[in-house]
Amino acid sequence: MIKVKKIVKTYHNGTTDIRVLRGIDLDILEGEFIIIMGRSGAGKSTLLYQMGLLDHPTSGEIFINNVNVTELSKEKRTSFRLNELGYIFQDYALVPELTAGENIMLPMLMKGNNRRSAEIKAKNALEKVGIADKFNNLPSQLSGGEQQRVSVARALAGEPKIIFADEPTANLDIENSRTIVDLFVKLNKGGQTIIMVTHEEEYAKLAHRVVRLQDGVIISIINNHKV
Repeated sequence: MIKVKKIVKTYHNGTTDIRVLRGIDLDILEGEFIIIMGRSGAGKSTLLYQMGLLDHPTSGEIFINNVNVTELSKEKRTSFRLNELGYIFQDYALVPELTAGENIMLPMLMKGNNRRSAEIKAKNALEKVGIADKFNNLPSQLSGGEQQRVSVARALAGEPKIIFADEPTANLDIENSRTIVDLFVKLNKGGQTIIMVTHEEEYAKLAHRVVRLQDGVIISIINNHKV
């Protein structure tokens, strides 16, 4: 599903070049649950952002479903993200003025779904994450765990081929963190491809494979079980 070939990412800071990724090669299969781990500064989120088309590599190529996404124009990259990929961030990234339901509907309306269709999909997604009764609640009326479930529901509602999750439990307590990760496992068992960055070692055993980074290179890939 994803093929990463010799990805390099260098950031320019004045006269200094900081190479965050140093020639990454990685293949991800459809239906896999992949966890990316490593110390702070290892390049975990940077790699996730390259694969998720939220950033553009300095060199190398990324293929998603046999499409060389590194060659897409800015407009086509935006369309690809909107139609093919889903995202979950540690800060939830919800619009505070919109209800839970409206936050979920927004990307679908941007894709051209009519309002009724978007509303039905939003309600179904909230039901999947266990908070169907929170459709009309503003983010400020939700707990951190509930806000993150809305974020997961928003990603699900668009029926993405791949979900990218960047430290999705970082701002949650232990109970809510486990709820979110258990939800990922359930979704993955249903066939959803998920790539998650985390610091939490306890979650490593739940993934098909654990990719460990250090100083911008992959130092190990641990296979737990096959898809």
